Amino acid sequence: MGIGEGVRINPTQQRREELIVLTLTSGAVQVIRTVTANPELPPETGIRIESGLDGSDALRLSVAPAPEAGDQVVEEEGAKVYLEAAVAELLDDKTLDAQVDPQGDVAFTIAEGAGGTSA
Repeated sequence: MGIGEGVRINPTQQRREELIVLTLTSGAVQVIRTVTANPELPPETGIRIESGLDGSDALRLSVAPAPEAGDQVVEEEGAKVYLEAAVAELLDDKTLDAQVDPQGDVAFTIAEGAGGTSA
């Protein structure tokens, strides 16, 4: 190697690791994988979390065929979550969980701190 040459770190890979802000619980992983498992959906289908309408504090969650430009991608065990840039900052060090009630309705919750699938 010549002067000035050396090992290069892929800046996008390094940046991506620094930007992962949301932890998924095993419950959230299971629900997201179930919701996005339809074979008629594109393989990149995930859950997208974005800002609420008209400046509302509420977040909107929807099934998305792929991330939108500027979205941050969190993937855990095949469950994909796409975070709008502003939402990614808001959810820094938070945990996404999901519960299914006896009627089959899904409720997603966001809690303080990281308490995801890693044990």
